[in-house]
Amino acid sequence: MQPLIVAPNILYVCPVCGESLQLNQSGKSYACQNRHSFDLAKEGYLNLLPVQDKHSKEPGDSKEMMIARRLFLEAGFYEPMAKAVAMMIDANNRKGEGMHLLDLGCGEGYYSRKIACHCKHSEKMALHGIDIAKFAVAAAAKKQPEAQFVVASSNRLPYMDQSFDFILRVFAPSADDELKRVLKSSGYLLIVTPGSRHLWQLKQAIYAEVKEHSSESLVLQGFEELLTQRISYKITPNAQQRMALLQMTPFAWRANESVQQALNAISELEIETDFILTLFVKTVDIETT
Repeated sequence: MQPLIVAPNILYVCPVCGESLQLNQSGKSYACQNRHSFDLAKEGYLNLLPVQDKHSKEPGDSKEMMIARRLFLEAGFYEPMAKAVAMMIDANNRKGEGMHLLDLGCGEGYYSRKIACHCKHSEKMALHGIDIAKFAVAAAAKKQPEAQFVVASSNRLPYMDQSFDFILRVFAPSADDELKRVLKSSGYLLIVTPGSRHLWQLKQAIYAEVKEHSSESLVLQGFEELLTQRISYKITPNAQQRMALLQMTPFAWRANESVQQALNAISELEIETDFILTLFVKTVDIETT
């Protein structure tokens, strides 16, 4: 993997007053003209989630969930999907030019690291990641110090308008108007969502009646859909990996102790994975042209 050449810093926006943030001479903190200051953590990330925007003491994934996600992802089960993401980024990287790419809901930075590993021109990219979970962002920054990670809400992105050439959103919530705001003109948005059969056998172990994920196309205001790709394959995680996968899913809360014990007791379980990759381009707002 080639080292990334870090492009000039993206301009951050103060989460308190909305003014731009500037790195001070010491290189250890950012501040706006209204003297709101934010220190860089020892791991290198920036925390731009103000107290008033927190809905809990530690929003986002807990340490336990982060450990489970790490155990499962680092085993390589989602590697084919991650490679497909990298290939789609490559195919839409204009002549291999440098770009600012945002990994939205980056968690521990798994996909950011895969982009750096698999994209042909990653040495020209400036990778950025954002997540509301401080534990996860700290881990991402520690593993990938050449990227720029921020703790903040995806519904209120702390970046100036038209900051990014490409945004990646894998199984993460977001506000469409914020994505449009921080994406450059004709910039790309790649969204990964579960296909209709995603984790079918895992759901069968939890629900009495299993329903397929909705197959309706995504419709985003201010974006035009360019293409859709479906990635499907089967995995056979061991008992420990299955429990880690369960903790990553939104239906984990339905798995009571007896369900977990039954799932853990299965000697071998083949599970379908089913991903939908949808690429959008930001459309021009006629009123502003």
